[in-house]
Amino acid sequence: MTKSSLKAILEKRIAGSACFIKDAKGALIDNIDTDMIFHNAHLHITDSSEMAQFAFGNLPGWQHFPSEAKKRQILVVGSNFGAGSSRQQAVDCFSALGIKAILAESFAPIYFRNAINSGMAILSFDGAQANARAVFESLKDGEELSINLKGGEVTTGSAAEMTILCRPLQPVLLSIIEAGGLFEFAKTTRQWR
Repeated sequence: MTKSSLKAILEKRIAGSACFIKDAKGALIDNIDTDMIFHNAHLHITDSSEMAQFAFGNLPGWQHFPSEAKKRQILVVGSNFGAGSSRQQAVDCFSALGIKAILAESFAPIYFRNAINSGMAILSFDGAQANARAVFESLKDGEELSINLKGGEVTTGSAAEMTILCRPLQPVLLSIIEAGGLFEFAKTTRQWR
């Protein structure tokens, strides 16, 4: 990998309309486990395009998410996102819906690695900025966000533009995302071996 291609990866921005997964009181939902993301009743499905219709099918109040997600590219959730099993469908169902990035206060470690290894852009805002959660909770569905993966900065597109700090990703993780996942990364580079 050349220095110029690494620089392009590190400066990568992801922009799009956000969907905020909140409860009835307007708080980001915490502890969304993999069974809520993609119920084990559907684990027999191997075609990711078919998985899309079941995303959040077991999260109370969010069964409509697949139809809403068609208008959104960025998902914003609370803490401990993706706890539970290591099922890959919990990442693939979002990719199938066209979700480009997931922002969470924190991720379960195995979900974090599954997402990166699949090429999904994810950032955590836990401890990066004192009021990050409150700022995200103040935003409404459809807010345009622009994510700088290298710097861990999320900029809102609203009239009162704000920048929210998240934890930046390490260069090797950014390279895996840019390559489209761990397998593609391994095929195209020898830099990290």
